Amino acid sequence: MDQAARKQQAAQAALEFIKPGVTLGVGTGSTVNFFIDELVRHRDDLAAIVASSRATEARLRARGLTVSELEDTGDLDLYVDGADEANKHFHLIKGGGGALTREKILAAASRKFVCIIDQSKWVATLGQFPLPVEVIPMARSWVARQFLKVRGQPVWRENFVTDNGNHILDVRNLQITNPVEFESRFNQVPGVVTVGLFANRPADVILMADDSGVKRLDRR
Repeated sequence: MDQAARKQQAAQAALEFIKPGVTLGVGTGSTVNFFIDELVRHRDDLAAIVASSRATEARLRARGLTVSELEDTGDLDLYVDGADEANKHFHLIKGGGGALTREKILAAASRKFVCIIDQSKWVATLGQFPLPVEVIPMARSWVARQFLKVRGQPVWRENFVTDNGNHILDVRNLQITNPVEFESRFNQVPGVVTVGLFANRPADVILMADDSGVKRLDRR
């Protein structure tokens, strides 16, 4: 089974969480795109949908689904999104698609966060995937120097601007052994909008697809 097929399996498995009257947040990325395509069959169950990016909003609208704003819906029942890395503590690295700030807002606003991944995203220690960091443009070089102090290798994602008008640094060469502390520490650096660590608000459920099917993991 190829990776696309595994992603589609994980996306389909998330549909079991769609209940009548649900207010839903939808993430960004290739696995989520499969979820959006499947979501059309459940349109009558959806009280409201909030998108984490302009790309996701466009895909939802193209499927004939109505998109709301978080300020109009209030807290959400469910958030479904993918991840670039996940570990056994349900901590995640996200932001490969550049939507990390809005994704983090929707995750925080949701009662349940379901993360859909294929097995290639499962790691023992976070940091093999470069950590995305959204930064205010004028602070980019200064923020990069703060990551150099912890032996990270920050690389500016050139020719990319987030939906919020900011830049992204992708920080390589990290071994994030304490994701909660690391997230809290670097979120406090002036000029950082947010880091792509989802540890203080981890996933509640991980649906991980491999060649044998989809495994459900629940955070206790």
